[in-house]
Amino acid sequence: MDAPLKILIVEDDATIALGLVHALEHERFEVTHVENGEAALDAVKRDPPDLVLCDIMLPGIDGIQVMRRIKDTHQDIGVLMLTARSEEIDRVMGLEMGADDYITKPFSAREVVARVKARLRNSRTDKRAPDHYDFSNVKVDLRRRILWKSGAEEHLTTHEAGTLAYLIAHRGRDVSRDELLEKVWGYTAALTTRTVDNQILKLRKKIEDTPGTPRHILTVHGTGYRFEP
Repeated sequence: MDAPLKILIVEDDATIALGLVHALEHERFEVTHVENGEAALDAVKRDPPDLVLCDIMLPGIDGIQVMRRIKDTHQDIGVLMLTARSEEIDRVMGLEMGADDYITKPFSAREVVARVKARLRNSRTDKRAPDHYDFSNVKVDLRRRILWKSGAEEHLTTHEAGTLAYLIAHRGRDVSRDELLEKVWGYTAALTTRTVDNQILKLRKKIEDTPGTPRHILTVHGTGYRFEP
């Protein structure tokens, strides 16, 4: 019998945390709850979970910093942000900084459980790119989120690395914007296909000799993009 998947909840509101713990344990997850960022980072270091649910407004280290520090050392751990902020710009900024999903309070425990299951299912079943990949004059270390173009080092954000990894894993195939939103960003209503297009523009500047006439990340009109080595 497989070991239960581990969820870390980082939430200083005891009522919200208790509801999430009960809902996730009912689904047979192994759940740990901590109340602040320092305790969260200690918990991840001691026993890395499969996924983290992290409030943004925390005492001490805020949730965004917790998420970024987790991603620096454990890129494969999914981080879902919990927050009372409802403005679209806040959600998009959180995702661009590395969060895998963004759930706005008030939410139901059922909604959170569904989003957790979707994130874990995607992480288990997606076709994955190799950690290291070379093409043309570019070398990429996807796990460390670093690439070298003609020897010059460039760092990738979490979603730049995720987008490039997904395109590499499905190289030669047309990939739609909606597919990238779902598989890389963890689609939420906060995001539009413009988010994908902006990410592609940033990636082209880092890997293409002439970003305006790309050789590797090609536009498929009416659909999305295709990666060609």
